[in-house]
Amino acid sequence: MRYVWMAGLALMSAMAVSGCVSDKKYHEALADADTVRGDLERARAQKNALEQQVKTLKDLNAKFGSESQIARDELQRIQHGRDKERDTIDVRTKELEDKVKQLSAQNRNIKQEYDEARRHNEQLKSLVARYQKEMKERSRSLSSSAPAELTAPLSGGASAAKSASSPTPFGGPVEAAAPPVSLLNINKAPSTDLVLTLGVSQDVADRIVSNRPYRVKGELVAKNVVPKDIFDDIKDRITVSP
Repeated sequence: MRYVWMAGLALMSAMAVSGCVSDKKYHEALADADTVRGDLERARAQKNALEQQVKTLKDLNAKFGSESQIARDELQRIQHGRDKERDTIDVRTKELEDKVKQLSAQNRNIKQEYDEARRHNEQLKSLVARYQKEMKERSRSLSSSAPAELTAPLSGGASAAKSASSPTPFGGPVEAAAPPVSLLNINKAPSTDLVLTLGVSQDVADRIVSNRPYRVKGELVAKNVVPKDIFDDIKDRITVSP
C-alpha cells in the first residue's frame, strides 16, 4: 500500500513540475502502480501462507510433544514391569534352587536308609541261614542219639524202661526230660541275634548292646535298658556268662 501512495505522489510531483504529462507516461505510471499493487497483494498472500504454516508447525510440534510424552510414559511402564517380572523370576528361581537342594538331601538320606536296610536284610538272611543250619544239625544229632539210647546194655535199659514205665504217685508214667534250651549270651550276641532270638525290637537290641557288659541279668532293669515286662519275658532265655 505504501508503494501505491509513493507511486501516486511521484506521479503528482511529475505533473506539478512539468505542468503537463503525456498519455504514454501516464499509462506507464498507472502500469507501474498496478504492478506495485500486485506485488503487494502477493506479499500479503505469502505472509498469510507463512503465518498459517507457522501455526500448523506449532500444532504439529505440540502434537509430537504429547505423543513423545506418552511414548516415554509407556517405556517407563514397560521397564518397571520388566524389572518387577525379573525380580519375581529371581525369587522363583531361588525357591526352586532351595527346593532342589532339599530334595537332593532327602534323596541322599533315603539312599542311606535304603543301603542300611539292605545291609540289615542281608544280615538277617545270613542269621536265618545259620540258625536253619544249626537246627538241621541239632535235629540230625538228636536223631542219631535216639537209637544209641535204645541199644544201651540190657541191665541199664531194663532199669530205665522199668523206671519209665513205672507209674507215678499220680498214676501216670514218668516222661523223658526235654533237651536243654541254649541260652543267648547278651554280653556277646550281636543285635540281630537279640532281635531274632528274643523277639525284641531293634531299638531295644541296640540299647542292650550299647550298655554292655552285664554281671547279672538283673542289670538290664537296674540300668533302665529294658522295661520290667520285657525283662520278665526274656530272662529265662538269656545268660551273662563270660
